Amino acid sequence: MTEQDYLLAWAIYAVSALGCLLVWIQLTGWVWRWLREPLRLLVAVLLLTPTIVDPAKELFAPAIAITAMDLLLKVGNNAWRAVADLAIYGLITFAVWLAFAGLRWPVERWWKARRAPAPTQAAEDEPTLREMMARDDSFSADTRMDANGDRRLRIEPRL
Repeated sequence: MTEQDYLLAWAIYAVSALGCLLVWIQLTGWVWRWLREPLRLLVAVLLLTPTIVDPAKELFAPAIAITAMDLLLKVGNNAWRAVADLAIYGLITFAVWLAFAGLRWPVERWWKARRAPAPTQAAEDEPTLREMMARDDSFSADTRMDANGDRRLRIEPRL
């Protein structure tokens, strides 16, 4: 395999892995946020983690593909190295995500508390129209039936 073929194979794999990741993002869109983000990270780590195949030539391959081929076909001895790479990259990724989520959580709580409308006592303490008219003797209130049979409140100034 020439270097050109090697780079072409990695380019095809990168495009297809990103396509699979986009499909996974769409599939997990309905899931609760604190479960959705780790699931997306897990799939990203599985798809995008490389592992070394031949240390002498510095050739890499996707770790999930090396693990699957070594376990299913029993063709090599790189499975443990690939699993170790997946575990290390996974631990680093989840540690960074936990730090980010730990910092994001109080900021989001502060932002929601800031954007929430403050409870106002003034709106609850305002008198109703009936109470205002009862205090003021210059108006008289009368409830009458209109032509449709509905009750209507009539307010007339007293002279």
